[in-house]
Amino acid sequence: MSHLLEVKNLQTEFKQSKGILKAVNGVSYHVDEGEIIAFVGESGSGKSVTQYSSLQLIPTPPGEITGGEILFEGHDLLKYKPTGEEMRKVRGGKIGVVFQEPMTSLNPVLTIGRQLEESIRLHLKLDHAASHARAVELLGKVGISDPESRLKEYPHEFSGGMRQRIMIAIALSCEPKLLIADEATTALDVTTQAQILELMKNIVKETKTALILVTHNLSIVARYADRVYVMYAGEIVENGTTEEIFKSPSHPYTIGLMNAVPSLTDPKDRKLVPIEGFVTNLVNRKDQCAFLNRCPYAEESCGTLPDPLLKPVEGEDNHFAACHRKITKEAKRTKAAVDSTREVKAFTEEAKKDPILKVEHLKMYFPVYGGMLHKEVGQIKAVDDVSFEVYRGETFGLVGESGCGKSTVARTVLRLNHATDGKIIFDGNDITHLNDTELLPSRRNMSMIFQDPFGSLDPRQRAGDIVMEPMKNFKLKMTREEMDHRVEELFRVVGLDPAYRDRVPHEFSGGQRQRLVIARSLSTDPSFIVCDEAISALDVSIQAQVINLLEELQQQLGLTYLFIAHDLSVVRHISDRVGVMYMGRLVELADWKSLYDHPMHPYTQALLDSVPVPDPDVEAGRETKIIKGEVPSMMHRPSGCAFSSRCPHATEACRREAPPLVEKEPGHRVACILA
Repeated sequence: MSHLLEVKNLQTEFKQSKGILKAVNGVSYHVDEGEIIAFVGESGSGKSVTQYSSLQLIPTPPGEITGGEILFEGHDLLKYKPTGEEMRKVRGGKIGVVFQEPMTSLNPVLTIGRQLEESIRLHLKLDHAASHARAVELLGKVGISDPESRLKEYPHEFSGGMRQRIMIAIALSCEPKLLIADEATTALDVTTQAQILELMKNIVKETKTALILVTHNLSIVARYADRVYVMYAGEIVENGTTEEIFKSPSHPYTIGLMNAVPSLTDPKDRKLVPIEGFVTNLVNRKDQCAFLNRCPYAEESCGTLPDPLLKPVEGEDNHFAACHRKITKEAKRTKAAVDSTREVKAFTEEAKKDPILKVEHLKMYFPVYGGMLHKEVGQIKAVDDVSFEVYRGETFGLVGESGCGKSTVARTVLRLNHATDGKIIFDGNDITHLNDTELLPSRRNMSMIFQDPFGSLDPRQRAGDIVMEPMKNFKLKMTREEMDHRVEELFRVVGLDPAYRDRVPHEFSGGQRQRLVIARSLSTDPSFIVCDEAISALDVSIQAQVINLLEELQQQLGLTYLFIAHDLSVVRHISDRVGVMYMGRLVELADWKSLYDHPMHPYTQALLDSVPVPDPDVEAGRETKIIKGEVPSMMHRPSGCAFSSRCPHATEACRREAPPLVEKEPGHRVACILA
């Protein structure tokens, strides 16, 4: 049987000053009509380069496709010139691509209509009227309301989820046979992610378009993919049906990925098991297993054998793994394993009498200016009457969609914003209106770990100076020698070699940079740390390392965390109590078990329904419920309950009056009249 796309022994190399980097090393795979396949693996494993090679989108030089065949509908695409007419007909015409970051993929100075119609006219040769009608049809198809008027708007006038829908509309504009989604939902909220993936899944069903999902999110794979290809160091190390891969993973790397992923179905005391070490340098790589230096099952003989090839897994016809040994989840490790359990804290009533942070009726409004005279025309109520406590030694999770006010709460609590109203009581002191000098003693005891470790580090400073800088800023009574000793101590605490202190940020990996940010946040010996999406941009294995590190530091140093994230599985794993925010207000607050086992607010229920579980059997038995619609504008909030415009249970009473946050059960507060 012929496949829609069949790739045979693909090889892509990049010439570097130190040698040849084999980014794609003998990769073979296929996709059939109407099928969803997934490519998974850590950053740098070759997933995206493999897909861009099939479209001849590799920059030359330094890149070059040095071998293989790419058969699409029976024609070898490598025989076409990369800039030739035949290849242009394939790109965007027969094969569409949805990129990871829609804002950089869309032209900011052209309207959405112009960009959509350009692709349609180029490939379908339609006139202006016909291409306009097709653009209107496509926007409606991807769920954007009032498509006729919205074609006249620019990319910045749409939300992140809507921009991704537009990217899908452009990719579908010429009715492609194959759609490639390259990390298309990585930066999106769990609800928007679910909407986008359900949209693509329905398109596959209706049009028989094949879909390739490139992702590092195994939960998405379990919910949507028919087959899975696991990539590591430019090679496919395992492939099979989704059920086979999750039920009986047969390569140590696949098993490692699964052990590193938190799930809503995990026992609370399960400790995440990261994959230790770093990817082998692929420049002038040796002919041996690339995973050898990180493999917990490796034996001495593995180092003497050539690079293993894919071979059938015993007893499974369509399941292949590239390993010299027969490995299962139950196989005995040759290296010491990480302890699989962790301590779960239980807060007594005595502990609750000592909150390190109390936020009372906090408001943070931002003025909006407009008109010829630049007058204030309105306000954005980013945080609107929020109250909560954080107990000493606990992790308080804060979740919600982008734009709900989570990060604004964090920045206002740390006094990076000046609160419009309300009180912030830290360590027994009201710090709401203190000036910079008065705030200094309290500020030393609070710190922040930002989402983007590279963006929050000075690229010109050495790592040791970055960690030392807060000690100088707060004028700690330490000699230079004592500060040097403290820097070395902090490097060891976060798992970095003190010898790295003379490196600059770009010389560290993503996980190492986040460890460096954590070391800096600890340098003044704070008692309270805000983790603002601190793990969102990391691979699953590095994410597991950072989560374990935060837990260990909390136990050793007695730290308190305000943990902000949109990944509800991670928040469940690390948090003791959780607050759910929607449009600037807390809608539910409870301990982790009450909130996840018995969510009372319709928004919390919808968030949890949107979270996929990394288990195909569980996903097969779940009904996928998606929140309809987009988050309303903060400038034009719905009257009454802010969620009433999207809530399936809303009544007229809900639309009249905004419900307060009240205690429905001991410790469980909800802002819903129907709860």
